[in-house]
Amino acid sequence: MKFYQRAIMACVLPVVLLTGCVSIPKSIQGNAPLLQQDLTRVMSAPQLYVGQESRFGGKVVRVTNRDNTTRIELMVQPLDEGARPILGAASLGRLYADVPSFIDPAELTNQYLTVLGNIQRVEPGKIGQQNYNFLVIAVTGYQRWHLTQQVMSPPMPMDPWLWYGPRYGRRGFIDPWWGYSMQGPMPVQTFLTE
Repeated sequence: MKFYQRAIMACVLPVVLLTGCVSIPKSIQGNAPLLQQDLTRVMSAPQLYVGQESRFGGKVVRVTNRDNTTRIELMVQPLDEGARPILGAASLGRLYADVPSFIDPAELTNQYLTVLGNIQRVEPGKIGQQNYNFLVIAVTGYQRWHLTQQVMSPPMPMDPWLWYGPRYGRRGFIDPWWGYSMQGPMPVQTFLTE
């Protein structure tokens, strides 16, 4: 019986440990048991969600400083399990995030951001010449994400004759490329980090 318990633990323990790896930064965790994160649902009946805590993220389109507040126009994208905007995802709409402090526009314009705050109201505005209704969020916390790129190297192919040692080239010397496979350029993965 102990063998089966150990086998089950060997299978379950890595899954439990890996699920703990993804965490939401403290600045955007929130206090509500269920945060509003679906902009489409909120915009279908915004009066029902006024005062509720929400978390939205995406790309910053514009930053405007006002008296004692900074208004961030955010192109909302879906969030992953770590509350990061999903890169390349289609826009779900736009919102205004009002931060109760000064933020230099140069720091946030064209950056990725996740905001936490209470839903206030819907306010008319414009995107270019088009009229648009923006959801307004009173921000209580935000997280700026950094765009990071990493070269993804493919797994090294194994020469099936590895145990026989290196091959000899045409001129009798050891082949320096033995065990390697030239597969072209390596892919670059782009992701968001804190």
